[in-house]
Amino acid sequence: MTDDNATQEGLDAAEEEIDEEPAEGAGPAADPEEDVEPVDEQSAEADAEAEPAAEEDTGPTLDDDVMSDEEADLLIPVEDYLGAGVHIGTQQKTNDMERFIHRVRTDGLYVLDVSKTDGRIRTAADFLSNYDPEQILVTSSRQYGRFPAEKFAEAVGARARTGRFIPGTLTNPKYDGYIEPDVVVVTDPIGDAQAVKEAITVGIPVIAMCDSNNQVSNVDLVVPTNNKGRKALSVVYWLLANEVLDRRGAEPSYSLEDFESGV
Repeated sequence: MTDDNATQEGLDAAEEEIDEEPAEGAGPAADPEEDVEPVDEQSAEADAEAEPAAEEDTGPTLDDDVMSDEEADLLIPVEDYLGAGVHIGTQQKTNDMERFIHRVRTDGLYVLDVSKTDGRIRTAADFLSNYDPEQILVTSSRQYGRFPAEKFAEAVGARARTGRFIPGTLTNPKYDGYIEPDVVVVTDPIGDAQAVKEAITVGIPVIAMCDSNNQVSNVDLVVPTNNKGRKALSVVYWLLANEVLDRRGAEPSYSLEDFESGV
């Protein structure tokens, strides 16, 4: 592990964007083992992409009202965010995520502000560019996040732990898979609760993809996004990888298709 100065340098890179300090020693309330992947993957993805049946006759809502600033300079066209469903939250919201929500639809789904998603991707890239690539760990227990998380790790030279996060990975030196990263990126604070808990225990920052229903008291930097949809996670991880590479002065060589699994 690098010394304390490296961690502080990373924190200073985006000080104004860092979220509330996590409670010492506290982990998320949800048990990662309860985040069970649905059996019917096709219907699960349809739910995650969240185009409800009631709206099927109108086609994709690509002209949706998804941000307060229509003149925002986004990394990709707003239509590309919409097409991937990055803006589609759940029918639940937490007080933690309220500031990232633009509105609620008539079907009860909360709409995330894509301009804030876009801005937080840039902030996360600024933050991660201060760390040695191999000291970045990305995790995803969610099925649809595993492939893009692994592709992100490949692109930026980070390490990935997808699927079930083995307890002790960050806290038990006697475990064969023990590692000492300096920062952790998680796909969902609920599904990746074990990784978040261990990061807090060892005192390293957490960057998290957070949906409208997430608690963020244990997260240092929130990237608001639909964190359950295959396309949404592919887009966000692809953009984050490209932005990290750009800040290192490297030429991004991956396309969005590279981050989309065949599942």
